[in-house]
Amino acid sequence: MVNDRARVTKARYYTPLHGGDVQCTACDRRCVIAEGKSGVCGVRKNISGNLYLLVYGRVVDAYGDYIEKKKLCHFLPGSMAFSIGTVGCNFACDFCLNWQISQMPRLLKERGPGHVEAGGNGVGDFGYVLSPEEVVSYCKRRGYRIIAFTYNEPTVFLEYALDVARLAKKEGIFSVFVTNGYCSEEAVDELSQEMDAVSIDLKSFSGNFYRKHCKSSLDPVLRNIKRFFENGVWMELTTLIIPGENDRISELTHIADFILSLSNRIPWHITQFSPDYKLLDKRQTPPETLYRTYEMAKSKGLQYVYFGNLWDEEKTSTFCPSCGKLLVHRDIYSISMTEAFSSRGTCKACGEVIPGVWSHKGNMIAKRNA
Repeated sequence: MVNDRARVTKARYYTPLHGGDVQCTACDRRCVIAEGKSGVCGVRKNISGNLYLLVYGRVVDAYGDYIEKKKLCHFLPGSMAFSIGTVGCNFACDFCLNWQISQMPRLLKERGPGHVEAGGNGVGDFGYVLSPEEVVSYCKRRGYRIIAFTYNEPTVFLEYALDVARLAKKEGIFSVFVTNGYCSEEAVDELSQEMDAVSIDLKSFSGNFYRKHCKSSLDPVLRNIKRFFENGVWMELTTLIIPGENDRISELTHIADFILSLSNRIPWHITQFSPDYKLLDKRQTPPETLYRTYEMAKSKGLQYVYFGNLWDEEKTSTFCPSCGKLLVHRDIYSISMTEAFSSRGTCKACGEVIPGVWSHKGNMIAKRNA
């Protein structure tokens, strides 16, 4: 499965510009990159007037995880996903859980220009090279039916993710994209064709929060959530609630209202923050904040609201929104569908259709969360 041969692969998402510059079109930053330089993510570099992806297939993290860890509760519950990530990110979140890999290009740059080249302990010199063929072959041998692109922002290695997903689809393996949602519109449209589900972080409903803590902006994320929804991709949203930063009930209500403007059937994961990276001075989210947010969201009409990082068996299991029957029971990572849930994705007690993906055969129920 492992190949130590370095790979620097020409990107597909870019436009050549006059004078040897290029414009990357993978994410909404649309970086204009001069010869010899990289974009904000640090892994997409202009070499002789062409854009190259320094981390194509350079997998730093690769683990089997329950799909619920990807903040997907309506996508083959209890299944194991082969989860892979590289280095680099188009955000610089102060609270990033995986900052050692997502911010690695920036950290290397602080050590001096000699460390940001491909090779020589630069961004293209970490991890193992796993070709798309090797990833899919490994999943077939180990029985994985899902591949998750996660850990760092997969938009920065977009071409690699798409190549893996296309091969996986031919083998009946599903692909999911765990993202901050800051893709370009054209990337969203191609991802919508290849990914079976997206898990999107809606980190706040405040532009100031995005500028202060993510070094980015909110509007493209909202636009892309709408676009994925309109494109018919199965989608679940996650908000990490940070005390004193995005925990005001008024702001959380705005998020609930935004989700409701699309559909009350989109699952929303409200997640407990623990101090990390540059926000070590912040306290852990009090449980009562999550309970208050949960009650607000449910009272407004959101049908599927889940806790993250705070264990509550009721708040992590799936219930029929019509009759209240328990359909998917989650006890930590002991996960099972109950007898009340049919293989067709309906509640046997009342016939309610539960949106999601419930079968490895691709049985998609209400794919658009509608």
